[in-house]
Amino acid sequence: MEDRRIRVLIAKPGMDGHDRGAKVVARALRDAGMEVIYTGLRQTAEMIVNAAVQEDVDAIGLSVLSGAHMHYFREVMGLLRDKGAEDIIVFGGGIIPDQDLPTLQELGVGRVFTPGASTEDAATYLRGAVQARWQAQGEA
Repeated sequence: MEDRRIRVLIAKPGMDGHDRGAKVVARALRDAGMEVIYTGLRQTAEMIVNAAVQEDVDAIGLSVLSGAHMHYFREVMGLLRDKGAEDIIVFGGGIIPDQDLPTLQELGVGRVFTPGASTEDAATYLRGAVQARWQAQGEA
């Protein structure tokens, strides 16, 4: 499995039309050797989860700037469970208050990268998290 590339879906849920950060992260992860699928703006949780399952991704990154992060993360995590795909790693970025981070972690969200975070940190996190996922599944 040494040649297997990490597959990541980057998504912008809801009506928020600001996707510059999502595009920067998508490009950085591609530059780090990952295969990245960017779904574009105004995605529903159902669209995101369906695309992730269809594309057989290792991780989903949600970019939320609208303040509706709790709703979207909760909805995506629930739909992944419903589809038996709860092993897909979910991480996020955007304007997310520190006080919400423990609740997101309880939901199963891996990491949240807020403004000022390094794209290199996101790539490093994903490499480690996905490698652990592959090992747990006997794929590494």
